[in-house]
Amino acid sequence: MKEIRTERLTIVPFELKYLNDYYNGFDKEITKYQYPDSFDSVEAAETLLQEFIDEMDRGEMLFLAILDPNGEFAGGLEVHGLAEEYPELGIWLKKDFQGKGYAYEALRSVLQYLNQTCQKEWYVYEADIRNKPSIGLVAKFSCRKEGLDEFTTESGKELKLQRYLINVK
Repeated sequence: MKEIRTERLTIVPFELKYLNDYYNGFDKEITKYQYPDSFDSVEAAETLLQEFIDEMDRGEMLFLAILDPNGEFAGGLEVHGLAEEYPELGIWLKKDFQGKGYAYEALRSVLQYLNQTCQKEWYVYEADIRNKPSIGLVAKFSCRKEGLDEFTTESGKELKLQRYLINVK
């Protein structure tokens, strides 16, 4: 994948040149209702993000950077398990970019790309039921609820993840 252009965004494969933006933006507030935690160090971020890049290079996932109209890093979008029956979607935006419709625009365009390239009918999207913006985002798509998973992460976060299947056909 080279890039996806929307009306306001450019979505490109993630490169380590976005490392510091990712590390600084993916903070405790952003990860409050997500399974992953913020990174302890830029080195820890680099290690994990390089693993994602390697998985993308092997065709196992998409790991994408969302860029605003000025080319500024606005957030990340992942599609894990491309070989699975139901690949899993993940998206986050830096605080300055939230509430502007960017998440919907990015996710919609990536789902359109996936519909043409992967031929999957459903994609998994999980959102904590207390995360109103994420629940609102998934509601904009043709989807169905598949169950609620309540648990405590290794770091002590109590999550209530609603599982959705988004249909792209």
